[in-house]
Order: sequence, then C-alpha cells, then structure tokens
Amino acid sequence: MSTHRMACVAALMASAALLGGCETVKSVTGGGSSATPAPAPAAAPAPAPAPAAKAPAGDTVHVKGINDWEGDITGKPAANSRFTKLTIGMGMRQVTDLVGPPTDQGAYVTGKAWIPFYFGSDRYRHEMVFKGQGRLIFAGGSAGDFTSGNLIWIIHNASEAGYR
Repeated sequence: MSTHRMACVAALMASAALLGGCETVKSVTGGGSSATPAPAPAAAPAPAPAPAAKAPAGDTVHVKGINDWEGDITGKPAANSRFTKLTIGMGMRQVTDLVGPPTDQGAYVTGKAWIPFYFGSDRYRHEMVFKGQGRLIFAGGSAGDFTSGNLIWIIHNASEAGYR
C-alpha cells in the first residue's frame, strides 16, 4: 500500500471515530434524534479507606478541640498512657514535646490533594505510631511540608506493635 493511500485510510478512520464520538455525545445529552434512551449515569465509586490507622475495638468519640479543630478519640487509654496529655487540634511539635518521639511514622496524601485550587487543610495525613500506646493522626496542609499538622485522631491501643 502506498504512503498516500495509508494516510488517507488513517484520516478516514480518525474522522469516523470523531463522528462516532459526536453521535455518542448527542445521544447522552439528548441532542440526537435516536429512539434509544440515554444510558443512566454510573454510580460514583465508594471512597477508598485511608491506608492508615487500624483502630482497635472500642468506642470512638467525636470531639471538638482547640482552635475549632474537630477529631476523634478511639479506644481506652493504656495504664500510664502519655496520650492523656493530648488534645485534638494540637500541633505536631507540641505533641512530640509532650509524649516523646514515635516508634514509627509516615505520611500519605488524601483525596483533597487532587482538588484544583483547594488550599484548605487535610491534603495529607501524618501518622505517628507509639509502641504500647497507640497511634496519632495529623491533618496537614501544604504538600511537601510533612513537619506540621494538627492532631485529628487519637487511637488508644495498649497492644500497639509500634510499626506501620
């Protein structure tokens, strides 16, 4: 097949694909004269669970903390728990000053990180794990700055292994 003929065939196939796409848009938007009804919109998928914080069995209480931060407290504190000094809304540095360094820690982005022009908090989460104490989850703002954030979830777990 000659080069010119192959180019013509490719152009013909591309235009057929475009026209087929236009026909699909007409039938979905109701602009066409076809007798077939428009397909029903697909149901939105359920959001995936956050990859962090396996909460132990126990009650979760939603509380309002300092500076109007809201969060959850799950489980019962262990004997002599350092987590009893904490309040929802505290900054990450303040928390580590009170309870010490974590056994393990890590961060991950949330779905809000992908919203264009979203400048609010909770674009990422930072998780700190304390052996024999539990886990602390912080909501952070700007991407790339994983050293700040506010405490939004205290998970008491006396049998915490200490690793993510």
